[in-house]
Amino acid sequence: MGIGELIILSIGLAMDAFAVSICKGLATGKVKINHMLLAGLWFGGFQAGMPFIGYLLGSSFAQYITPYDHWIAFGLLGFLGIKMLKDAFSHEEEASDGDFGFKTMLLMAVATSIDALIVGVPFASPDMANINIGFVVGTIGVITFVFSAIGIKIGAVFGTRYRQKAQFVGGVILIIMGTKILLEHLNVINF
Repeated sequence: MGIGELIILSIGLAMDAFAVSICKGLATGKVKINHMLLAGLWFGGFQAGMPFIGYLLGSSFAQYITPYDHWIAFGLLGFLGIKMLKDAFSHEEEASDGDFGFKTMLLMAVATSIDALIVGVPFASPDMANINIGFVVGTIGVITFVFSAIGIKIGAVFGTRYRQKAQFVGGVILIIMGTKILLEHLNVINF
């Protein structure tokens, strides 16, 4: 795997985290640097950690997670999307700092990084014996960190001005992402 292929793979894996970060930023009142850092650390850490776990467990583990990964992502993203929709229709007018608590961030990080677990499995094959797994997962983590931090800021810029509508749109996007993942794995659609 060349550096160009690795960067493309990393950007592809970061896109779910980027989209969720934008949604998270939409729900955040005034964005702070620690919001951006938290999102970057959670998403970047999980996007780096999951391929490493996949690498360690090798291809024998893929057969157990692959049949369910799309259902897990669908459930977690759907749950978070519905929560955002509920928040959009609540009558609280004051801006909040969003929910950057452990439970919420863990759910989002897991939901956006399940595919990265499967990506790591082939790295354990003999064909990839010369791969530097530390460099690979480090690159994936750093790129996801950057995309996630930027996503929080982008979402917050739009969310500050259009908070209720932005929360609604963010919730719908999360539900659509979860549904898309499910439908792609069920071969109903192919994007």
